[in-house]
Amino acid sequence: QVQLVESGGGLVRAGGSLRLSCAASGRTFSTDAMGWFRQAPGKEREFVGAISRRSGSTGYADSVKGRFTISRDSAKNTMYLQMNSLKREDTAVYYCAASGLRYTELSGQYPYWGQGTQVTVSS
Repeated sequence: QVQLVESGGGLVRAGGSLRLSCAASGRTFSTDAMGWFRQAPGKEREFVGAISRRSGSTGYADSVKGRFTISRDSAKNTMYLQMNSLKREDTAVYYCAASGLRYTELSGQYPYWGQGTQVTVSS
């Protein structure tokens, strides 16, 4: 099993920045892809971005490309999501997830999930 714990959410004004963290523990050696997803009220969960824990390769949704950056600290088993130039439409609960696959953007291919952290962007 792999346990994931997100932190760093909060309230920020439009144009501001936040950095989310996702700390992994347990059988982390069995995972490679780590992803960020978000779910806004009344909407389906959507892909934000992902990173290969082993190679460091990243991918992003078009809606966040150029504003969000994913990184990882292998020594700390932690993944980060740096969010800049935040918009009101970025308001959502953000989840991190882990998969044994090398890279995937599909939520159904992530068996391990964190509890989520709320990000609220005000005008």
